[in-house]
Amino acid sequence: MKIVFAQLNLAVGDISNNTKVIINAINRADSEYDADIIIFPELSICSYPPEDLLHRPSFLNEVNNALKEIISSTGEIFVLLGHPQLEENELYNSCSVIKDKKVISRYNKQILPNYSVFDEKRYFVPGNASCLFNIGNTRAAITICEDIWESGPAKQAAEEGAKIIFNLNASPYHVNKLKKRESIIKKRAQENSMPIAYINLIGGQDELVFDGNSMLVDQNGSVVFHAPQFEEGIFQYTFAIGEKSVPINSIECSEEENIYQALCLGVRDYVYKNNFNGVVIGLSGGIDSALTTTIAVDALGAENVEVLIMPSRYTAKMSVDDAFEQANLLGIKSEKISIEPAFSTMLNSLAPRFDGLPEDITEENIQARCRGVLLMALSNKTGKLLLTTGNKSEVAVGYSTLYGDMCGGFSPLKDVWKTMVYKLALWRNRKDIVIPENVINRPPSAELKENQVDQDSLPDYETLDAILEQYIEQDLSPSEIIANGFAEQTVSRIARLVDRNEYKRRQAAPGVRITQRAFGRDRRYPITSGYQEN
Repeated sequence: MKIVFAQLNLAVGDISNNTKVIINAINRADSEYDADIIIFPELSICSYPPEDLLHRPSFLNEVNNALKEIISSTGEIFVLLGHPQLEENELYNSCSVIKDKKVISRYNKQILPNYSVFDEKRYFVPGNASCLFNIGNTRAAITICEDIWESGPAKQAAEEGAKIIFNLNASPYHVNKLKKRESIIKKRAQENSMPIAYINLIGGQDELVFDGNSMLVDQNGSVVFHAPQFEEGIFQYTFAIGEKSVPINSIECSEEENIYQALCLGVRDYVYKNNFNGVVIGLSGGIDSALTTTIAVDALGAENVEVLIMPSRYTAKMSVDDAFEQANLLGIKSEKISIEPAFSTMLNSLAPRFDGLPEDITEENIQARCRGVLLMALSNKTGKLLLTTGNKSEVAVGYSTLYGDMCGGFSPLKDVWKTMVYKLALWRNRKDIVIPENVINRPPSAELKENQVDQDSLPDYETLDAILEQYIEQDLSPSEIIANGFAEQTVSRIARLVDRNEYKRRQAAPGVRITQRAFGRDRRYPITSGYQEN
């Protein structure tokens, strides 16, 4: 059986272009590979997740028209295509089996995920039946994504005589996701003594990144084919059911490389799918803006990245020098505009009202907001997207300024702990030096007052990130974290900061999700809440 895995980067709602891409893939599978079957990801026609677009009748009509167009373009090869399907006022997450310009069978997803980033019960009705069809002498079945994570649908198909399962997916990336997927697919294959062909979507969609990693696991639970990670393509594999196959090793990348690839793909697709012609970044000489700028260059090319260096009276000369050095290393356009005139004007304007009041965080925030105005002006004038540079540690505790350094349309590091920021910078510099060593080695600082460093306001980042990870990602209580060896006063303070800064996170730009508990789609807490955990 010649199987073609259409590991495609499709765009949510771009039904016309998705249709062209799908038809082109079908034609290539037929003409270039002489394939028996081509399999597409979950909800390919509209891509995943379409969210409340599914509530719009005109959207579903367009999907249906696209499905008809694709059906009319098919020939002798089997096409397994994911799409939403409206039947008697019930909407299903479906897969059509298409051959010779006809739908010969259809499967409706049975297990609808409704946790983490998934919200499918809001839109779809679950199916309750398997879908079997013959490819030559082979009885085949279909499952869709979550169906394979529970034993029922695969077991049902096996009991009805299936000899292979085709599993359509839109499974988003997070750290260690590949190992979890492989483990589940291997388990289902072994339980039912049946190979599973797994196709996954690729590309960035708002916060989510889909990593591909399509694969085929044989009846013994061995991986015998693996498509590349984070790479779009049409990949063919010839498989003989029941015959001995040669297992292959899984693709093993370092955690840093994995994350970096996900961040680059997320940035690239957000910029281009939203029709921006490049990005603007405030380059401060600090580690976060340095890594953000490097990711942008690797994702988009140096010609599409522009940075603004905006010193104030508190900015060290080293910071400016390091920012210009990095701009030169990356070959990007850079310009320096001091915020001192704007900052002084604001202080003078407010002086009568502030008379007799001590300086505090207000003056620090004014500086950040002066920078935000300059960056947004440049973004508006050039049509380039402003990338904000905050990391997950800062976002968690509110160590950022609304309408200041939080200004921006997309936040590449939003789900990246500060300690991981340093690891990613070191990993990237092993390829070639693009981040000056000064930037990595000097203590991090917002440089909003004299001799300021982050540790004036926060514990060291190793401690902070360990506490935050337990509180946010593991849902441990402060008392449980304290029992794990952290100082009571520190844990209590950090937990309070996380809880009271939800209002900032609600107003923050979207960013690439790389963990299982990202702010936004994963973690939904009320802004106004009287609950405080002990």
